[in-house]
Amino acid sequence: MATERHPDPAEDVDRRIVLATQGGLPLVPRPYALIAGQVGVSEAEVRARMQTMLDSGRIRRIGAVPNHYAIGYTANGMSVWDIDDELIDSVGERIGALPFVTHCYRRPRHLPDWPYNLFAMVHAASREAALARVAEIAALIERDFGAACRARDVLFSAGILKKTGLRIGA
Repeated sequence: MATERHPDPAEDVDRRIVLATQGGLPLVPRPYALIAGQVGVSEAEVRARMQTMLDSGRIRRIGAVPNHYAIGYTANGMSVWDIDDELIDSVGERIGALPFVTHCYRRPRHLPDWPYNLFAMVHAASREAALARVAEIAALIERDFGAACRARDVLFSAGILKKTGLRIGA
């Protein structure tokens, strides 16, 4: 005999929160209060459910996604680095903490064609300025980690991709 699954009320609230926020948080002084009104729960419940979704990994982050081109950063370069595996976590933490690096992450190498295992995105108003930022990163690595970097390159964006968050059907 099959057991009937009863929907979890918290899952229903989570789904309604995701539906209410999948186009982005509203640009109002109290976005969670506005969402709470749409979903039919308290502002505290919205915050708690979103924290639970973050903690469980059902959502990865809550953050702003700027259009770098619109704010004058037209030279967007993904710097790629071949970093010693023993030091990559330490190097990545330092690079990711730089104010001009918007995201920094580790990826597997694909040898022999792709030796790079650390990626760090920099945004600047010109290619020259972006390359200067990458040179700052290289100097930091050399100063603090010696010969941890074996090779590097910069891949510049040719355009902007449409960025969207989590999407589910109603």
